[in-house]
Amino acid sequence: MAGIDNIRSGQSMTSTTRNTSRSDASSSKNTDEARKSASNTRDDAVSLSRQGKEIGEMHNQMAAKPAFDSAKVAAIKEAIANGSYTVDPEKLADNLIKFEKELRGHSDGNG
Repeated sequence: MAGIDNIRSGQSMTSTTRNTSRSDASSSKNTDEARKSASNTRDDAVSLSRQGKEIGEMHNQMAAKPAFDSAKVAAIKEAIANGSYTVDPEKLADNLIKFEKELRGHSDGNG
């Protein structure tokens, strides 16, 4: 008998202990039973609530929008290019600390 590795690699499975006395009638009977079973199955259906549909619509609307404000990016690029862009080091430091606290799960402001 072929091992599981041979089956996974696409090789056919062979067996030396196969019962060759199996008749075509038995095979035909199994096929008929499979067809009957398949015809008795019902189609599955899913129904979304109104809220679920609204969430889906909001998701589609958000996915259609850009992930950033291109006008703001253009304004910052222009300010950097003409030398008028300034950074407030205190505000930057405060925001970095706030971000680190959020990452750690501390939002109380006490460290």
